[in-house]
Amino acid sequence: MNGGQRAQTAPFNGPSSPPDFSDDGVEDDSHEDHGGDYSTRFDELMSDAENGTDEHNDDEDEEEAFFYNGVDADHVEGGYKEQLRDVLGPEHEDDELEEVEVERSLVHDVEENEKFAASLDDEARRTGSRSASPESHFASSPPTITVSHAPYALLPMERPFIHPAISRLRSVTPQASRTPSIGSFNTLISLRDLPSVSQSHFSALSRSSSTANIHESAATAGTSHDQQHHDVFRWTRLKAVEDFIYGRQPSKAAAILGTPSLGSPTVLTSNGLVCIGTDLGRILVFDFKQNLRCVCGDDPRVGPVTALALSFDHTYIATGHATGHIQLFELSRPKTSARFVAPTSLAAVAAGTQEGHLLGSRINSIGFVAGRHTAIVSADETGLAFYHSLGKVLFVEASDVLRILGKYPDEDPHELLGHAMPFRKRRMRKANTILSMSPLPLGTSPHPTDAYNLIALLTPVKLVIVGLKPSPKTWYRRHREADDEPRSSSRYKGSLAWFPSVIPGAPIDSHAAKKQNGSTPPALTSPMLVYSWGNTVNLIRVSETKVRQKSRNARTGKVVDVEVGRITFEEVGRWTTETDVLVIQWLNVNQVIILTSPTLEVYDIRGFRLVERVSFDTWSLVSPILSHTTNGSVSYADAITEVSHSLRVYKGKIFILGQHELKVGTLLTWADRILAFVERGDFLSAIDLTRSYYVGEAPGNRNGLPEDQEEYRTMVGTKLHELMVASARYAFSEERLYDATHVTPDGRGVDRTALFEGLVVSCSRACITLDDFDLLFEELYQHYEDNGIAGMFLLQLEPFVLDGQIRHVPPRITQRLVALHSEDNRPDLVERVIWHIDPDCLDINQAITLCQHYNLYDALIYVYTAALKDYVLPVVELFGLIRKVRRYRRARSEASPTSRMFVDVETVESDTVNAYKIFPYLADVLTGLSYPSEEPLAEEDAIRAKDDVYKFLFFGRSNVWPLEGGKLILTSDEENGEEPTYPYTRLLLRFDAESFLHTLDLAFEDSYLNDESKGVNRLVIVKVLFEILSTPGLSPSEATFLNIFIARNVPKYPQFIRDYMAPTELQSILIGLADSSDESTREDRQLAAEYLLSTYTPHDGDHLLRLFEQAGFYRILRTWHRQERQWVPLLETYVQDPDLPPAELFPSVDNVIQVASRSNKGTLPSELLVAIQDSISALLRVSMPRTAFLVDRRVPNLHDRVMEMLASGPARDRFLYLRSLLGSPQKLEEEFGDIPHRDGPSSHVPPQHLQEYVSLLCEFDRPAVIHELKYLPPDRLDWDRVQQTCEAHEAYDAVIWSLNHRNDPSAALSKAETYLQRISSEFARRFSTQEEEEDDIEQVLSSLQMVGTSAGSVCLERSQAMFQSQEQAEDLWFKVLHSQIQSLHVISIACPTATSNAPEPVQAAPQEKRVLEVLRSLVQNTFNSLLSINSSKVVSFPRLFKRLVDSATKGPASQGAVYNEFRVILSGMLDSYRSDGDMLVITKHMIDYDVFVAIESLAIERSRGWAPSRSVCNGCGERLPGEKRSAATMPVGEGSCSRPSQMIVSRTGAIYHDRCSPPDFHVPSSARVH
Repeated sequence: MNGGQRAQTAPFNGPSSPPDFSDDGVEDDSHEDHGGDYSTRFDELMSDAENGTDEHNDDEDEEEAFFYNGVDADHVEGGYKEQLRDVLGPEHEDDELEEVEVERSLVHDVEENEKFAASLDDEARRTGSRSASPESHFASSPPTITVSHAPYALLPMERPFIHPAISRLRSVTPQASRTPSIGSFNTLISLRDLPSVSQSHFSALSRSSSTANIHESAATAGTSHDQQHHDVFRWTRLKAVEDFIYGRQPSKAAAILGTPSLGSPTVLTSNGLVCIGTDLGRILVFDFKQNLRCVCGDDPRVGPVTALALSFDHTYIATGHATGHIQLFELSRPKTSARFVAPTSLAAVAAGTQEGHLLGSRINSIGFVAGRHTAIVSADETGLAFYHSLGKVLFVEASDVLRILGKYPDEDPHELLGHAMPFRKRRMRKANTILSMSPLPLGTSPHPTDAYNLIALLTPVKLVIVGLKPSPKTWYRRHREADDEPRSSSRYKGSLAWFPSVIPGAPIDSHAAKKQNGSTPPALTSPMLVYSWGNTVNLIRVSETKVRQKSRNARTGKVVDVEVGRITFEEVGRWTTETDVLVIQWLNVNQVIILTSPTLEVYDIRGFRLVERVSFDTWSLVSPILSHTTNGSVSYADAITEVSHSLRVYKGKIFILGQHELKVGTLLTWADRILAFVERGDFLSAIDLTRSYYVGEAPGNRNGLPEDQEEYRTMVGTKLHELMVASARYAFSEERLYDATHVTPDGRGVDRTALFEGLVVSCSRACITLDDFDLLFEELYQHYEDNGIAGMFLLQLEPFVLDGQIRHVPPRITQRLVALHSEDNRPDLVERVIWHIDPDCLDINQAITLCQHYNLYDALIYVYTAALKDYVLPVVELFGLIRKVRRYRRARSEASPTSRMFVDVETVESDTVNAYKIFPYLADVLTGLSYPSEEPLAEEDAIRAKDDVYKFLFFGRSNVWPLEGGKLILTSDEENGEEPTYPYTRLLLRFDAESFLHTLDLAFEDSYLNDESKGVNRLVIVKVLFEILSTPGLSPSEATFLNIFIARNVPKYPQFIRDYMAPTELQSILIGLADSSDESTREDRQLAAEYLLSTYTPHDGDHLLRLFEQAGFYRILRTWHRQERQWVPLLETYVQDPDLPPAELFPSVDNVIQVASRSNKGTLPSELLVAIQDSISALLRVSMPRTAFLVDRRVPNLHDRVMEMLASGPARDRFLYLRSLLGSPQKLEEEFGDIPHRDGPSSHVPPQHLQEYVSLLCEFDRPAVIHELKYLPPDRLDWDRVQQTCEAHEAYDAVIWSLNHRNDPSAALSKAETYLQRISSEFARRFSTQEEEEDDIEQVLSSLQMVGTSAGSVCLERSQAMFQSQEQAEDLWFKVLHSQIQSLHVISIACPTATSNAPEPVQAAPQEKRVLEVLRSLVQNTFNSLLSINSSKVVSFPRLFKRLVDSATKGPASQGAVYNEFRVILSGMLDSYRSDGDMLVITKHMIDYDVFVAIESLAIERSRGWAPSRSVCNGCGERLPGEKRSAATMPVGEGSCSRPSQMIVSRTGAIYHDRCSPPDFHVPSSARVH
């Protein structure tokens, strides 16, 4: 594709050029061909211009594309990247001196190494192919910023015109709303709901633009670069080195030619040279140009290289091997080792002949001490660390070995096995294993701590820092805390790294200290040590302090003061990572890089915060011990994570040794990230990213930026401004207008509108951040204006204006924006823009003309007040609408609906809505707020507004406005009509008195009216309103609200109003409130009268009382009568008040009676008693139970009177009244719901009413008779009459219960037998006569069931009594069962179709079948009850059953029918038992399964180490102190652990007393719990 082909010749050689670290590879500035950059893409946008550039076609093609016919921008020399390099300036190179120094050393020279050049060319071709693909195009694409026509609001707090039914004059709190202009009726949504403007990018203008990535841009539109993944590191593979270390030469050719095998890489070091150790014991040394300098070592017997170190001056290499050998090589003579340290044995150590590492102990750390070549330190996996001084005496090696950490093992496994081992087999890691070791390296400038030769050693349990000079000494030791080892897998994970002393701000150069000029020594940083255990990272700062102490000369004995240095260790801080730390290295003085299993992370030590994180495959790194997993000496989990020698950092460059590649990386700085967007052609993202750096929201590190905030913002702000200028100029440059970005390969045009919209959005955000809009409104707008796309600029600018981020817009741009919406006939958008633009930026004539044309009154008021500072002109404008609406109303009321003069509602609605805006406007202005935003006005403007509006509204006659050159403002509904006094106040009252007075009520709270020296104050306004009230012509509603307003404000402002009002005026206000007949305002008028009476005492009380009674001001009357102690009228005010709820009415009446009795020496006044009698009927209508409670509590002698009153009504009313007095609480709650609680039945009810209650109970609630009889006091009941009453109402179960309750069970069962015979005879009669009365049958059947159940209950109760004899109990059961079986037999005879004697029985009728089923079930239940008490041997079931059979067969009935009934009953019982047994079996199986599952789960958890949660000791089994009884309250000697003691909680969850723990149970002190 064209884009991909041009990308190869573009001057932007970012991803497509060979990977080169040198500044020498900067692109040639002489390239003038911009075919591959932005200019090659702009032709696609402007391609239609070739077909015609006629200006008359602009409107026709506006929807599809646009044509460029403006003035081209000035030609810009150079490409966009060159401009960006100029923008970022030389500071970028200065900030990256550390990286450039290494990059220059890694430059590839093609003439010197043609093979490496070829490999780089291959890589370049692969990278170029990737960059041309759609997938490698850009991070995000530019979404179109479409100006939504959704409504927007103006006000942070909306308060609209007052609805006539809700205002401050009412007794209900008003609710807020606002009425918009009719032109934008639905646009008043809060700006808080305005969606934020989406980000847009110019990504599609990149060199690799194509149709495919255009679709990709649409798919990713709207995604911010802050939310996307951003590049953190820039990686480059060292391919020339890879060819050596990964053996990419053919192995057969190497064998034939005799080329020695170098082996596989194992370890890496890179401080000055790239040194790689292999598993064959060789070391490959490369320079940073990837040239092989030498290969050290040729003896494979020393084993794989497992540790590697390069000297400070890059001349010597020290190696440690898996067998315990140590070698020192001089790079100038790499063939043989300069020094050789062989491992030793325990025998040699014991004999004192040799110290050192044991044979087979793997060396895991090695390093040079300070700047010496022959002084090295080493550590092995067994925990031994040594200092080696590898000197020579008379050309003979004279090595001195000093053990600085660790102890030798008791036995040497190598000697026990009796044969050589390549390495020591590690069965289990021990606590003294050395995880990491490192000597303090030399920094860029000498530091006092360098003289101590500090060595840091890290084990799983402690950190030790040892100093070798002036004498070996342990300077610092820190043991690992319990919090540092959260899990066992982290115990053997640790790493450490030193950062030496450097000069802040100086380049990391070994000769930096020598280049310092001047006498003042530079400030140095202190050396720092960072180390980790598990996922916890700690930082220590090291320094030296000088102290003076006395010292005695051993030779002379003289004591002198000497200055002695001491090392000080400051624990700076600590932080944690998500997973265990595997490697930790210093990137620079402020940042460390940490490798964990899943990620590579960068932390800033100044705030201990994570600044960068990328995913990383740790398994891809080389582990020097991975091969040891084959013989079991090392576990695989340990081997794959031991990669500390595969990651090294040198001067900000990160070297990583992988299993298949070797690469070097750099942490990208802020300028690198910006340039990365630039190289991809995404300069909008570059602008947005720079802006995020300016505001401090950019993700990742801030390397290269100053620490000082002022310098920081100055630097980034300057770059941001220059970046916008360069981007705007280049976007509209001449070559950009016709490049290939505007045409696809198949010749079709591409719409780039969204991209130019995104430029406006990005630059607007940046200018808002910088608070500098000259670039936005001058240069950038001019570009859009010159190219004929100013409308695009305006539409993208508008959301920032509406959001309040941009308030000051030049008038010429504002004029264009308003005209744009006006031409589209969008008045709502016009009003929206006018609201949010600063008034100084408006074209006043244009704004007023449009607002009046479209009826945009909110915007019109804003222009008048904010721009013209005229606060009366909006009132004048709205007065014209009010007069128009009043004419409409009058025409509508006077004309017939069929007349042409009749005005439709829709005609008036729009003007009415706008006319009501006068009230919120007045409310805002008179309280010092602007309209419609309700923001506080400036003090001077607020005072001026209040002066003008008050004087205009309350002027006594018609006025002229404006005062100079204005016209007379009239208010009459007719033309040339008579103008009354205070015309403007009267006009507002006639239009809507309640809304106007509500507005005044708000204004009265403003302190402006406190100044009586002003022309208008509260008293003046009240006097004006009172004068208007005194004149005729007001409607009743207007007069009512005027009275309410004055009555409520007089007591609120007594010092301003009340003291100047005559009593007659206040009296007339009270009379006016009471005289009104408007029932809808009764509560509001009463509340206003209460306000006024709180500060004024009327002189004609009797007359007012009568008026208040007529008006229904019961609350005022109650207060009045209570003060005068007039109890009868007070009671009447409570009873007659229709608004008083029952919950308040009855307590109030009770209180009146109580207070009246107390004031009359405990006796109720007779007149009050009469009043209560007269009020009972009204109280009964409100609540019968509450009335009954009141009468019973205060006037119980009125019960007869109440029952007489209820006698004329339904009988149920009498029942409810008596139930309220005598019913149980349960029945009262079911009947009446929530009523006051009463203790027991009333004792004041006369006996005749008590008996009447039983009769009514049998009539209206027969099932509850027994329950209620149990609740009633037995001594107050005449039981004989009760039985007669119950029997008369066929409440047979109550009769049986009452006889048994009186200890006469025989009589009770006799009654039951009688009732059963009576009922069975009734059934037999009905069945024989075929009567079909289903309801009656169900009622009789219910009586039958109740009788049978009651009889069975009597037998069951008597059988369980201890004093009952067996014969008596058996007789009772026989009597019940005999009567039931006899009834069943009688009914079955009457139903011949149900017997089994017929040869072919006919199906029984439904009613007959139902009766027989109930009877059989009744007999079966009685038998079940008998069997339930048979275990007590009270009744002999066989004997009883025989008696029943004998008695049944002696009767006159057929013997077969009797036996048939017994058979049916017994088979039903057996079926019931069988089903119960099956249910029990099923239940048992379910419980067994649940128990099994619970026990199985418990056993699994316990096998995993969890113990069941029990509050008992696992040793002795006694309860632990805590829940139910403590050890202090437990009897002494109750168990072996009865005395109070400590408790021990094991890690498995088991709990023991201290003395009960197992003997081998080791418990740390921290695990003991009191």
